[in-house]
Amino acid sequence: MPHKMQNPKFKNEHFVAWFRSAAPYIHAFRGKTFVVAFGGEVVSEGQFIGLAHDLNLLNSLGVRLVLVHGARPQIEEELTERGAAIRYAGGMRVTDDDALKCVKEAAGTVRVEIEALLSMGLANSPMAGADIRVASGNFVTAKPMGVRGGVDLMHTGEVRKIDAVGIRRRLDANEMVLLSPLGYSPTGEVFNLSLEDVATAAAITLDADKLVFFMDTAGVAGKGGELLRELTVAEAESVLALPAALPADVGYYLPCAIRACRNGVARAHLISRHTDGALLQELFTHEGIGSMVTEAALETLRQATIDDVGGILALIEPLEAEGILVRRSRELLEMEIDRFSVLEYDGLIIGCASLYPFPEEQAAELACMAVHPDYRGAGRGEALLEHMQVRAQEKGFKHLFVLTTRTAHWFLERGFTETGVDKLPKAKQGLYNYQRRSKVFSKPL
Repeated sequence: MPHKMQNPKFKNEHFVAWFRSAAPYIHAFRGKTFVVAFGGEVVSEGQFIGLAHDLNLLNSLGVRLVLVHGARPQIEEELTERGAAIRYAGGMRVTDDDALKCVKEAAGTVRVEIEALLSMGLANSPMAGADIRVASGNFVTAKPMGVRGGVDLMHTGEVRKIDAVGIRRRLDANEMVLLSPLGYSPTGEVFNLSLEDVATAAAITLDADKLVFFMDTAGVAGKGGELLRELTVAEAESVLALPAALPADVGYYLPCAIRACRNGVARAHLISRHTDGALLQELFTHEGIGSMVTEAALETLRQATIDDVGGILALIEPLEAEGILVRRSRELLEMEIDRFSVLEYDGLIIGCASLYPFPEEQAAELACMAVHPDYRGAGRGEALLEHMQVRAQEKGFKHLFVLTTRTAHWFLERGFTETGVDKLPKAKQGLYNYQRRSKVFSKPL
């Protein structure tokens, strides 16, 4: 018997479901600025071809892209071929005159190769019909790092300034901007920079919406080795403070992600360069594939506003179609929005619930409680219930009741007891729908 995945109908349905789930991200990303940073290994090991396809897709969706490349392996190769010394101090390259020549040669070679791969337009390929224009230039002003730990780093520098006006002008012209790990001084000197310094400074200066680092590892790991998919800045700083040694690339990039988010960048992502399509998986799926750092927690539980009506409707309409929830029109929702609370994740409404008061009996009805299927199983339903119980208590209600046709056991497990229709507030008894035959559960507050 053939495997289910070989069924064309299943494949098509899976594709349609995925594409629809990606639609909110497509809308949200249009016109946004992403800074994408990757080491020279991505180019030398042939991984940039696949990345170019993904960058082309983002570009076609209206994302403004700034690319920052490294050149460490290419520099090492140049130095080895010339018989020059390879020197590091405190993790930073000591760039003498010979090393600087190799840095300029390697960076130029990598830049040209990237531009060539972004210029592909072969028929029957993901780049077919692509018309990408790549801009590069002296967008980065640098200064020398000087003497560190008693070692003169010579031509090794750090970012002094990013030409945000010049970069935005190129982005406005629908061009990608490519930044090399080189910077220039007002006196005409050239400095060797780290790609993470250039990428972080560019993201901060441009007020980028995302900063993405490609790494050797899958992301940031927790104490048990599990992938940490989401971290606030405070949580990321706690990881850095752990006594256990971190992988080298995490040690490079996680502090940069923290710095970027502390300075206004909305999201920083750390993803593996070894996974084909990692950029798309990280950006267009709700669980992502790597680690994402944000200034504050992405998930909030709050009072609903009129702006949430569309999101609530999108959440509850499938449940209404299945008969799980009672239908509510947009007009009714707008009128009753003050009774709703919502669970919001990264701008998406993933949960909601409402309270309907019956003051004569000091009771409140918990209604329209829902959590998006993709976000269930992580305690969000319990969080919503606890929030609504607190709201009911604050309003002076002594009992909370709920009518349900599908989730009886869930409420029983959380302290509710089944009761009869005759125990409902009189006003609610008159509205009870005997065709739905909802079960009634009550809980003292």
